[in-house]
Amino acid sequence: MLTAKFTKAKLAHLPTPLELMPNMTKKFNGPNLYIKRDDATGLAFGGNKVRQLEYYVGRALDLNANALLTTGAVQSNHVRQTVAAARKMGWHVEVQLEHRVDTHSKEYQESGNPYLNKLMSAKVHTYDVGEDELGADKAMYDRAEELKAEGYNPFVIPLGATDKTPWGSLGYVECVEEMYLQSKATGIPIDAIVLGTGSANTHAGVMAGLIALDLDIPVYGFCVRRDQEAQTERVEIKTRKVLRMLDIDENKLKPGMVKCSDWVLAPGYGVPSEKVIEAIHTTAFEEGILLDPTYTGKAMCGLIRMVENGQFKETDNVVFIHTGGTPSLFGYPELVEGK
Repeated sequence: MLTAKFTKAKLAHLPTPLELMPNMTKKFNGPNLYIKRDDATGLAFGGNKVRQLEYYVGRALDLNANALLTTGAVQSNHVRQTVAAARKMGWHVEVQLEHRVDTHSKEYQESGNPYLNKLMSAKVHTYDVGEDELGADKAMYDRAEELKAEGYNPFVIPLGATDKTPWGSLGYVECVEEMYLQSKATGIPIDAIVLGTGSANTHAGVMAGLIALDLDIPVYGFCVRRDQEAQTERVEIKTRKVLRMLDIDENKLKPGMVKCSDWVLAPGYGVPSEKVIEAIHTTAFEEGILLDPTYTGKAMCGLIRMVENGQFKETDNVVFIHTGGTPSLFGYPELVEGK
């Protein structure tokens, strides 16, 4: 196992299924569309952050921590899963919600993830600036210093690109290894991978895992928060960090290997376009699979466009990584208004 030397907490239900989406495949006339069900990782509705938290919490265990702190948007899946991880560990937890989406609707502010944070009795702080990663992280580090004075040994999970050691990406190195074994067991090769790319921990982990296993599989990341130039740089920086963690030559990440598209980004973070809403409805209708407006809905919209534009062969096996986010659907009642 590529990540065997790192401490890992047991939080997720693994392995997650890798399965065909037969109706979507038929609807779009090939390629073969598969889905990696990382919405089924278990902890508090699951999602990709559970894999990441296994290694963040593992690192916290190494440091004898007893409190977790992190920051994210109001409907952040990462925040909700961090709270759940802390509760499972029996630790104190404090989270910070940033004002990233320009809405004050009651549903967005109180349903879905914010509701679950309250249900798990997290201490919640607010941060009114939506696009200030460094400031948001600093606020959590400042709060950590206060918690030390109260007798806690806190561990901060930052979201900024300046994170020196992206422990969470190791969860997606492991995920790639898991998919490789599933592919071998079924005899079905993987020809491409599609995912949403935001903090870049998932994207970087997938890239590093493929490089570590010497697998030449393209990964297409659809941007959910920043433009493709900025996101490509972010993914490259984190991928190199992960490769160094794995004692692999970072120069194995070649120019052009990181592929990001911001086609689905507009009108902005957490705000779905009509095409994204259509992709969410199509996937729900065809497969009974629920996608969210911020991450997976946008990534699926991008995948559908690639298929419709003939960017894959009919014989290709394309894997869509479902990173979760289901609770946030309840913050967007407008998605089904009038239906």
